[in-house]
Amino acid sequence: MSVQPMGRICRSFVLAGCLAGVSVGLAGPVSAQYGPRQGHLIGTVTTQGNLIVLELDSGAIAPPDLFDLAHTTVRFTPQGSGYRVQNLTERWDALIGKPLDGSSVTLKGFRFPFSGRQWRSFSVGRTGTIAFDEPERSDGRGRAAGLTVGRFAQLREAASTLVDGTPGIAVFLKPRMHGTRYVKELPDRVVVTWNLTEPYGGIFDFSWTPTTNWFQAVLHSDGTIDLTYGEMSAEDAIVGLYPRLDSAGEETLLAIADPPDPDLPADEDLVGTRVSVVGGLLLRVAFQARGAIPQAGDSGVASVTYQATFHTTAGDDVRWTIRGSGRGGPDGRSTSWHATGPGVSPGVEVAGDTISLRGTLPNALRNASGVTLTAVVSVPAGPGSRMRADTVDRTPETRVRLSAVRDAAVDLSTLGPDSAPRTVVYQAFHWAGLPRTVDLACSVIGALGDRFDFLAWYSDFRVDNQEAGTPSTGPRGGPGSVTGINERGRDPAPYCSEGRLQWMFVQPVYIGSDQGQDHSPDGSMTDYNYALSQIGHELGHRWTADARAVLGRDTVDLGPVHWARGLQAPAAFPYSKPVEASAMGGGVWQDNHDGTFTQIDDNFFVPANGFSWLDLYLMGFAKPAEVPDFFLLTNLVSVGRDDQGRPVFSADKHIVTIQEVIAAMGPREPDADHAQKQFTTGIVAVVMHGQQPSPELIQRATAIGNHYAAYFGRVTGHRGTMTIGTGAQ
Repeated sequence: MSVQPMGRICRSFVLAGCLAGVSVGLAGPVSAQYGPRQGHLIGTVTTQGNLIVLELDSGAIAPPDLFDLAHTTVRFTPQGSGYRVQNLTERWDALIGKPLDGSSVTLKGFRFPFSGRQWRSFSVGRTGTIAFDEPERSDGRGRAAGLTVGRFAQLREAASTLVDGTPGIAVFLKPRMHGTRYVKELPDRVVVTWNLTEPYGGIFDFSWTPTTNWFQAVLHSDGTIDLTYGEMSAEDAIVGLYPRLDSAGEETLLAIADPPDPDLPADEDLVGTRVSVVGGLLLRVAFQARGAIPQAGDSGVASVTYQATFHTTAGDDVRWTIRGSGRGGPDGRSTSWHATGPGVSPGVEVAGDTISLRGTLPNALRNASGVTLTAVVSVPAGPGSRMRADTVDRTPETRVRLSAVRDAAVDLSTLGPDSAPRTVVYQAFHWAGLPRTVDLACSVIGALGDRFDFLAWYSDFRVDNQEAGTPSTGPRGGPGSVTGINERGRDPAPYCSEGRLQWMFVQPVYIGSDQGQDHSPDGSMTDYNYALSQIGHELGHRWTADARAVLGRDTVDLGPVHWARGLQAPAAFPYSKPVEASAMGGGVWQDNHDGTFTQIDDNFFVPANGFSWLDLYLMGFAKPAEVPDFFLLTNLVSVGRDDQGRPVFSADKHIVTIQEVIAAMGPREPDADHAQKQFTTGIVAVVMHGQQPSPELIQRATAIGNHYAAYFGRVTGHRGTMTIGTGAQ
């Protein structure tokens, strides 16, 4: 096996150290390349006071494509196995009927033809969908039935993942919407109407008040579908038709055979890779091993990763990955397969010695010439490795032709009665694309140097995400590695850091959202409390909360990711209330000494909370002796509320000591006497190409940074300090 050079990854006159490690010979197994790809510079960096300003380059991110069908009707007329699409003036059906109780609709007068069947019933989703299947059923590939997308879905990408899932209609599919649905059946049609609002008033929301969105679908008995939009406030959603594809027409595009290697475990020995197209729209990649692939729930699932990389002459490689998660075994934690990559549907199929995933052709592969494929199998890296995984088997790079794969995405506003009929047809209306986190990091570090422990992004434009909040990520670097916190560090090189950078926001937070503002209209939130909830919680993930403890013979999760609801985790130095739970989850529980427990504070991190003593130990701010014994409640069952309205539960109580945590994960190194105590966060205002940051962005981002510095000192008991800066000496 050999390591392929990664090519030019940065502008050497700006990033003198960025090329270090790009073309490096590796002893032992080759590192699997399913971690973050090397970052690029994507903008120009300047500073204003303690604020960093990043002006994106032209074309650095996908431009917004916002909803433009208000007060129109889109008609889908059946023709053959597809539909002709036509835009009409608004044809609102006034017979909206009565509010729907539940989601199921059963037709009495006719059956509606769709996706090759005649349907007597369907379900109406709360987020603007009609699904022709039982909501609780699986589609056979590990995906829940129904037209749904994930919590942090980018609609520009998520729209394609619905292809060949549950047959249905995305009338105006936008997650987290809620409101009233109406249904009226008439002799020749059924009218389904939605009156929905976008989420409002919360930390992850973009509005303090409800919004108005009226739209409807009219299903005619002859199969014609009219989608009509009245008053609309929302500007991003998925609209289109998703019938099932005919899998009988699957066509093989590439088949690679690889000699068996008896020295490898059977499920890690890749003997064949097949690429095919299903229904002309879906690309399927199947990995064949020498022996049986573990099924979901087996302990072996979490130990193997299968990845196909499509290489293009332009250097825009696309990776499709199947990765296992969970641990299985005696601790009872289940395992499952997950598929990721641009355009990939989330479901994974396992059949004997073959595991496969499907997806639509991503943008980087459309019209690309000279596409080649490499398939790899990898396992978790050994102790001491800086890499996340080591490759154990690899196929040779082989040419694959993708011209047979079509694109179902369209611009609905441009289609007319003369356009060709289409089987699957949709449009994703979305805000600006998300920049890659490694690109953001490289742009800042390339201009200002590797001088930041943390980075937080704020913008005056919205990005293609359904929440104003952001998850977090990073190499977990910093001066010296940290062990004993149940986290493996990542290679900092893709972030253009030599080891200083530790953690950061994944995406820019829109400064016009609820959490970007100083106070709420009702006065319940002041002093950027929502913003502090977000930044305190997300940057806290650099160290916490994924700990375990050895209780008797079992190793028990106290999380993972967030502290379990039943974990007793009161804040050592509260921020918003006299008594509050950790910013990382858990709760404050009162033992009633009768087998019941009263929840004094819940496991949600709003308003901004401090950290528990367990958190402070993991962060390096507390010695083991300072962490008092705590407990974990399991088998929680609600039994009512007390006279103050607080929830009461029956539960099993398990005392946990810090020594039992250390027994599971090892001691925290460096310990509290030697751990880092002073940190620097870069607050970055991200603006579009050719734009200057708005006064609101400058004022609010600067204020959030100042409040965060004060917050960090307070919730660490002033054992740690946070400087907000630009990296200047």
